[in-house]
Amino acid sequence: MSIHPTTEPVAEARTSASSPPQESASALASSATATTTAATPSGTRGGEKQGLVERITLALFIGVPFAALVAAVPVAWGWGLGWHDIVIGVVMYFVACHGITVGFHRYFTHGSFKANKPLQVVLAIAGSLAVEGPLVRWVADHRKHHRFSDKDGDPHSPWRYGETVPALMKGLFWAHMGWMFDAEQTPQQTYAPDLLKDRQLVWISRQFGLFTAVSLLIPPLVGGLWSWSWQGALTAFFWASLVRVALLHHVTWSINSICHAIGERPFKSRDRSGNVWWLAVLSCGESWHNLHHADPTSARHGVLRGQVDSSARIIRWFELAGWARDVRWPSPDRVAARRAA
Repeated sequence: MSIHPTTEPVAEARTSASSPPQESASALASSATATTTAATPSGTRGGEKQGLVERITLALFIGVPFAALVAAVPVAWGWGLGWHDIVIGVVMYFVACHGITVGFHRYFTHGSFKANKPLQVVLAIAGSLAVEGPLVRWVADHRKHHRFSDKDGDPHSPWRYGETVPALMKGLFWAHMGWMFDAEQTPQQTYAPDLLKDRQLVWISRQFGLFTAVSLLIPPLVGGLWSWSWQGALTAFFWASLVRVALLHHVTWSINSICHAIGERPFKSRDRSGNVWWLAVLSCGESWHNLHHADPTSARHGVLRGQVDSSARIIRWFELAGWARDVRWPSPDRVAARRAA
């Protein structure tokens, strides 16, 4: 059974009984984009301008944790961090990251392209290795986010509590990770009914614990065999399992928090989504977030000159290999139509 990703609850997505589910999703995405364009700034939680105090607060929120992580690397060099750990960690990081960006996000959530069944399974498993939650839960939460972006109902808007500095600090924490502890969960039947119809994908989603264990155990297995030592296995587990998962988590969560609080906004959207260039490589192109919210089904997020988007490149390779088809590449006219005035 193949899946047909949608961007809204299925009752709203089925606009025509004679249209295939995938086309209904595309039509719905276009409708959502039109709504985005027509919405007024008063519909968002944040104001149009940021003050100096807000910028300083955001800089501290963003910079201090990453500075601590960067400082740990030279300190640890020669005391438990080696090239084996770096190679294993980088490979695992980008496999899992692209599993999230290409698979969970652009394919399963937004239907930016159609994939054959083997590719669907590979993307579902690769995304599960990121340890960001079961596939169905991830997709349902993200579709709800797009439906209510930066408005009441958005699961993780940084503007949830207002625009003052204390409210923004509280909102950033909420958008970054606090929302995941909310007792209220996104209804899967409403936001991901297409995934629930696919037994294979439901099985992968339900085996989240298994794939978490696999994600954490691959690095020490490879590290131990590569170095032929228990120390190699232990250091690989610390750096390529624990640190790698933590870094990818915070990069992903930063799209929810940082990219909805700061960044350039060259495209029209109904929310506060922005482009944050310095997250582009680590987020595999997801931090070109303003274009994504202006055109959610686009297979490429970095559409302007110099915008690195490795996820779009991988989708292109899948297309050339014949594994992906009907890719929704942004044409120049499509990009121009979404430009901010």
